Amino acid sequence: MKTKPTIQTTTRTASGLTYTTGFALAVVSLLASANTLKASSHSDAPLIKLDPQANLTDVYAFVRKRPTGEKVLVVEVNVHPFCEPGDGLMFDAFSSDALYSIHITDPNTGVDDQRYDFHFSDVSPEKNGYKNVDTILRYGRGSEIGPIETVGDARQNFTQSYHVTKVVGDVSTQLDEGVKLLVAPPNVGNNTTPKYNDADGNPISGATARAELDPYTFQTTYDLAGGNTVFCGMRDDSFFADIPGVADLLNSRILDNNGSLSDGLGQDGKGVDGFKGYNVLHYAIVIPISQLKQVKYTGALQPESKGVGVYASVSRPRFTIRREIGPNKDSGSWVQVNRLGNPLFNEALVAMIDKDTYNRTSPTSDATLFAKYANTPELAALINATYSTNFQTDNRADLVGIFIPDVIRVNTTTDAVRTPGEDGFKRLSFIGGDTIANSNGDQIPSGWPNGRRFGDDVVDIALTALASGPSFSTITIVGDNVNGNDERYNQTFPYAATPHSGTNNKKDSK
Repeated sequence: MKTKPTIQTTTRTASGLTYTTGFALAVVSLLASANTLKASSHSDAPLIKLDPQANLTDVYAFVRKRPTGEKVLVVEVNVHPFCEPGDGLMFDAFSSDALYSIHITDPNTGVDDQRYDFHFSDVSPEKNGYKNVDTILRYGRGSEIGPIETVGDARQNFTQSYHVTKVVGDVSTQLDEGVKLLVAPPNVGNNTTPKYNDADGNPISGATARAELDPYTFQTTYDLAGGNTVFCGMRDDSFFADIPGVADLLNSRILDNNGSLSDGLGQDGKGVDGFKGYNVLHYAIVIPISQLKQVKYTGALQPESKGVGVYASVSRPRFTIRREIGPNKDSGSWVQVNRLGNPLFNEALVAMIDKDTYNRTSPTSDATLFAKYANTPELAALINATYSTNFQTDNRADLVGIFIPDVIRVNTTTDAVRTPGEDGFKRLSFIGGDTIANSNGDQIPSGWPNGRRFGDDVVDIALTALASGPSFSTITIVGDNVNGNDERYNQTFPYAATPHSGTNNKKDSK
């Protein structure tokens, strides 16, 4: 029988808040037992689990500045959990019969103000994406044999392309002006895609400026005429958490690792990242803030200011005819099959009966259909019953303020926020004292739940919010002993790290 961990009472002060460090990481094991938490949103509902190419995992949205000083909103989206880096000979690609979208919304209601649709070319050999259909190789043998030097060159057999369309009301504008934008190739390995990796086969990442990006990523980062910048391709899975330890009925490695309780359990950083070594498909855009409709709102843990809401969705055609010979035939309108805003909401709060319904609806329905799950979180009741804690289980207006409507609220009046590797960045956002001034001079979170940056430890932040709300007068820090990603993020667009190599990756638990 496991001993119930107790909340520690070591106290320290930071940024004017009193913090009670302690362990409620046992919290996470309950998520596993309730079949809710698999990751940020890697396995959020039964039906989308069967459709990995349309399964969104994470959405990032934050304010940065271009080298010119222009302030922009960066939105980067991960889809298809657990892409195996060595999954040759095909490797994963975007579905041509899916519409991958980024929505910019009213932060109060979730109503779309503008939408950006990414539509990808076909993967079928009957189409025009291949140079050579009489080979087993997608990469390394097109009209020539050898390493890929430039995206789309003679050695790259299959090259996927895409178009980006901006939709405002009934008006659609193709931002690429008809030019085929190329998807970055997967990191096959040093013999095929050598410019992704160093001499030892490890991915080169952590660029601080665009010129420092690996050549494949640099070439497929496009500045479009309307002021947008886009990128699509495979990247490292940027989420980090010890989900394997959680699933193993609270394996001891996700408890205390150094024998000391003074720094709080679940914060020692010696857990195992269950997403280590895996890749995801990734689509991303940079939008000048001058092009956004900024709306007043009062977000969780911050005073009234101006900003936008952000979420992502994937849709598929209403009808698909599967043919015995040749590619499938699609027809009918687009039907949304998945959506994602804040991390963890559908997985960790919404009950099984409503998970698929959530994915088919828009944030405008959240106040009616799903607010109850934030206001009376089942998770808090499970924690209290199992671990003798006293977390508030009802009237959780703080959680409703974070998750309803389920769009990531981004305060667009701030200066550029810090990203991992820059001075002052803290993985716990405001809990770690990482704040930034809004236009009124108020200090607000630099990271989630004000936007979401790469490196924000959203599991620890979310569990800490669950344990500390609704008043947040005392902060009870909760964690899972995984404090960072296995690869360095870039400090320039795209911020997601370089994809893992097919022949040299890190999917082990050591």
